[in-house]
Amino acid sequence: MGITEKDKRNKITKGIIIFLCTVLILYLTIAAHFMKHFFLGSEINGINVSDETIAEAKEKMTSELQKYTLSLKERDGKSEQIRGSEIGLRYNSKGEYNSFKDKQNPFKWGRAVFNSGAFKMTDGLSYNTELLKKSVDKLLCLQTNNIVEPKNPNFKYTDKGYIIVNEVNGNKINKEVLYNYIKKAILEGETTVDLETINCYVKPKYTSKSSKVIEVKNILNKYVSSRITYVFGDRKETIDNSIINKWLEVNKNIEITFNYRKMKDYMDELFNNYNTAGKTRNFATSSGKTISIGGGDYGWIINTDKEIQDLDAAIKEGQTIIKEPTYMQKALSRNINDIGNTYVEIDMTNQHLWFYKNNSLIAEGDIVTGNVSSNHSTPQGIYSLKYKQRNTVLRGPGYNSPVDFWMPFNGGIGLHDASWRSEFGNNIYRTNGSHGCVNLPYYLAKTIFNNIEEGDPVVCYY
Repeated sequence: MGITEKDKRNKITKGIIIFLCTVLILYLTIAAHFMKHFFLGSEINGINVSDETIAEAKEKMTSELQKYTLSLKERDGKSEQIRGSEIGLRYNSKGEYNSFKDKQNPFKWGRAVFNSGAFKMTDGLSYNTELLKKSVDKLLCLQTNNIVEPKNPNFKYTDKGYIIVNEVNGNKINKEVLYNYIKKAILEGETTVDLETINCYVKPKYTSKSSKVIEVKNILNKYVSSRITYVFGDRKETIDNSIINKWLEVNKNIEITFNYRKMKDYMDELFNNYNTAGKTRNFATSSGKTISIGGGDYGWIINTDKEIQDLDAAIKEGQTIIKEPTYMQKALSRNINDIGNTYVEIDMTNQHLWFYKNNSLIAEGDIVTGNVSSNHSTPQGIYSLKYKQRNTVLRGPGYNSPVDFWMPFNGGIGLHDASWRSEFGNNIYRTNGSHGCVNLPYYLAKTIFNNIEEGDPVVCYY
């Protein structure tokens, strides 16, 4: 007998029932499996825990945590690490992933096949703050002996003027910035931190390209372009770039300063060669001898403070000038022999005086100087005539002397006529001399008075 339609339908129905039972059994078997295992595609903090039990996932996560290392990429190709095991790194959930597993209904395991992204978990991290601080403090990049301080650009003087010396970036780190970024990186599970990228290096305030740096270089070159020439009679002294650059400095704020101490030291030394007041000079006497004589107040004195002010202004304006210095006191001649050819010469040993004007002998004669026996000797030295006065009275302890011609040159000591004397010269001065003045015969005093001028030198020697 052949198979009837009814038998065919029964066979098909039976097959479907068997298939459905098989599928159901398979489905329930898989569901039973996922009652204890995570769905496929499950991730915790980016780590695949698919088809693992809670215990297996906890073990895996703990293992991964122990391997965690944060690498710090530093300058000059250097690197350092901070390890999770050193800072007490742990998960906030302490590996308790039950709640994550509970969200995965084992009877809906099929969803995982088509929606794996829905089964991801982030387990927050925490660390021991004190341990992290100690780890950061131990970093070699923060040790004092390894730190190169950043420096602003500098300026170097060359034979072609000032050039910019590039800044030094160094490797000094802003510890607070680095520490805060390390904390953030650890909590976010990052494994690398580039210190250059996070801008934790301390930078110099200026670079060689900064407009202020370029401006300062230009100003420095303006200053050293100055040329100041001082004229001292037939002699000259020039202050130029080779000297000026030694006085210029640039501070850490890229500001030009003058080293006025160096400037003053230089100017003092320079002008000392041309200041002659009180210095010892060679003097050719009328008797034919050449003597060395010093002391007194006659001579050139340059106003150094005023000259430094003027020099400072000239340099800042980049000037080229030729000038005489400002004098506090002048002499008759700017030659090496500044006495010139108009002077009074007093030979106190021989008690004789000569007066020359424009190299011509105008008058000479015997005199009487200070009393040696009473310690009133006339001081030796070269002095300048302070002024001249007619018809005055000279007063002092024990004397009141009217004179017609008064010509002081050393405080209260001066040249004057002495009408009370009938003799001059010889050794009168030893026991019967003056109180320090130079007593002259009337004719000699009158001639000198009529020809001498304020500032003329008076040379006194023994």
